[in-house]
Amino acid sequence: MRLRSCVHPDGRFIYGVHQPVFTADNFRETDELADLGTLPDGNHYHNAANFPSGPVHEPAANWIYEVPNAFPFRGTTYIGKAWADARTANIEGIRLPTAHDISFSNGHPHPTEAEAAIRQLPRPLQLALAVTSTDARDLRCLAHIACTLCMDDKCGQPWGMAYAKRSDGSTRAVIADEALFEAVANNRHLPDAYKQTMVLCPGAQGGSEIVGEWCRSAPGSHVFEYLRRNSYIPWGHYAANMANDAVRYRVQDLTLQDMAGMRHLYYQRSYTRLAGLLGLQPVIDRRTLTEEALETLRLKIEKDLKKNIRIAFNRTLWGWNYGFDYTPSGYRLHASHQQIHQQFAMIPAKVSIAGDKGTLPAYGCGDLIGEFVKAFRQETGKGFFDCYYRAIVENRRMDGNADRERSLVVFEDSRVMIFVPKAQTSQWELQLMPKAAVGNIFEADTPMRRSLDRAMLTAVKVLEAMGARMITAIEYSKPVVDGDNDQRLLVAFLPKLPESPGAFSEAQLRWINGHYPEDFALACRRHLPDGEDTSNAGNS
Repeated sequence: MRLRSCVHPDGRFIYGVHQPVFTADNFRETDELADLGTLPDGNHYHNAANFPSGPVHEPAANWIYEVPNAFPFRGTTYIGKAWADARTANIEGIRLPTAHDISFSNGHPHPTEAEAAIRQLPRPLQLALAVTSTDARDLRCLAHIACTLCMDDKCGQPWGMAYAKRSDGSTRAVIADEALFEAVANNRHLPDAYKQTMVLCPGAQGGSEIVGEWCRSAPGSHVFEYLRRNSYIPWGHYAANMANDAVRYRVQDLTLQDMAGMRHLYYQRSYTRLAGLLGLQPVIDRRTLTEEALETLRLKIEKDLKKNIRIAFNRTLWGWNYGFDYTPSGYRLHASHQQIHQQFAMIPAKVSIAGDKGTLPAYGCGDLIGEFVKAFRQETGKGFFDCYYRAIVENRRMDGNADRERSLVVFEDSRVMIFVPKAQTSQWELQLMPKAAVGNIFEADTPMRRSLDRAMLTAVKVLEAMGARMITAIEYSKPVVDGDNDQRLLVAFLPKLPESPGAFSEAQLRWINGHYPEDFALACRRHLPDGEDTSNAGNS
């Protein structure tokens, strides 16, 4: 097969293994011999090994598995056998350590002394304390350093912020240190009264209009839909934010009703926009569609799409940035606010060429999968996702050890599965895929949407339980029209790990990993939320 993919047309995974044997010629001219220190017995430890006298021969370097990604545009994963074998012997080690409680104020006998000391800290240490402290006293003090708060004299709690008019006529909060403000406001240990005032109350983060709402299914579950008119996404985007009366800074606090609410607003916005593009009867304003009304509208769209092949906006965009962090040196490590929210938009089919006539196809990440799916069928005569699904279900361990777990599946029901891709990009990547030929949310009926929502929540809960604190999730979907019927909806969950910031290897789409995907799947299954059925996710 000429296509660079780990998925073979026979429905199995293929990959290579490097077993290096080589000799390196020695062109060094000098010996910089030196003592490096002492050993326990008092003898000196020196660097003679760094200065060989002749060529260096390596008779058997560590094996490296080279695993092409299922989708060629996502590069190739390299798994070190020695690292992975060590992980096989310690599956419980596939997790991040739990963060410890940290308090600066505990080191000072009086609150005023602690506050004075915090104010005297160098700014990098203030930033470090803002993201790591678990003491509300520390965080309250940092909040007052970062911005000007209006305080209630009776209860001592903030009720608002100071605002000022700018030269352009806009009104903005008076913030002395933007980075410190972001860092402390995104710490879940900041008292809720401060969270509400600084970032959660509608309007605190700007004038974005609330154009949708979901709140009727469960007490305490409430979602707002914000419109981002002047967005980095052309033609604007929408954000389904957990509302200010439903504080959700951690996935473990997120309920299935919360997830259903955020996703419902995504489905509702996408369906109603597409219905408008098709000229269907408009939906009544100032009312959230019921699940039944949503499905009725979807079926009307599905019927009308059979006679409409040209639509100005023909693809969806959906993403979720979960988690937040700042380094003391000022590097922001994730994009979004900690209060859980998801973002979505419709993508135009074309974009006008600047300064010229004609158009270019507008970009959507799902198009890259669509192009590959077509190429796969042209070369092999088979549907890629059928082969991919079979390879996942019939997977064999990468190391060939038949006595160990072989399954890549973390969770599944009758409609969807969460699995570990054979070639992970993020070292902890998970993927979600329908079992049937559902290529976008317009092809997903009510039971499928419910399964997708539940599986998404399961995936992020598993990753957070393993210690992931920052996760990016993206959706690859096919166009509303003109898409390949074989292309399925795919969601990738991409955790950020502390020791993997991304460097030249990753810039070349060379992804370095230290565990077998089968072992990572086993580790994930051990962290499934209580009540999730794992009976279908093992080596059956």
